[in-house]
Amino acid sequence: MAETDVKIIKLEPMRMASVYAFGTSPELEAWKKLTAWAKPKGLLDTIKRQYLFGFNNPNPSDECSKYGYELWLRVSSTIEPEGDIRIIDFCGGPYAVTRCEAKGNLQARVPNAWLNLVEWCHNNKRKLGYHQALENFITSADNPDSMILDLYCPVLESVNRLSEME
Repeated sequence: MAETDVKIIKLEPMRMASVYAFGTSPELEAWKKLTAWAKPKGLLDTIKRQYLFGFNNPNPSDECSKYGYELWLRVSSTIEPEGDIRIIDFCGGPYAVTRCEAKGNLQARVPNAWLNLVEWCHNNKRKLGYHQALENFITSADNPDSMILDLYCPVLESVNRLSEME
């Protein structure tokens, strides 16, 4: 992976609406729950300017075909929890970020992009962090074959490195 494919950024703390699903295809189920709640409120109208993060929770394993997926949508202080939607405070942090385009092969491209991003971090002496890894939806998840994600790999940075990112 070329150096220009990855940038180091610092996410600021954010207020997020969270929805969760568990099963053999939890991403789609979580997306359905989120859109049923957010679309009528107009919260997905500006997806390109809005943070919409997803992540496995728990990760898939060889022992079980079921796993969890959680979606977080940045919301204002006026949004209240309801039904399956809860409100959380995300602390933010430093991340190594790269773009991943599904282009008809989501099941292969996303895991491969994650492996390449982690390898880039190791090769560039970026110690992996302990905060949540995230997938930021640049396009809607309605069509997985044309989906574009930015992958956010948590990294630990020294005080000097953090000031370089700003």
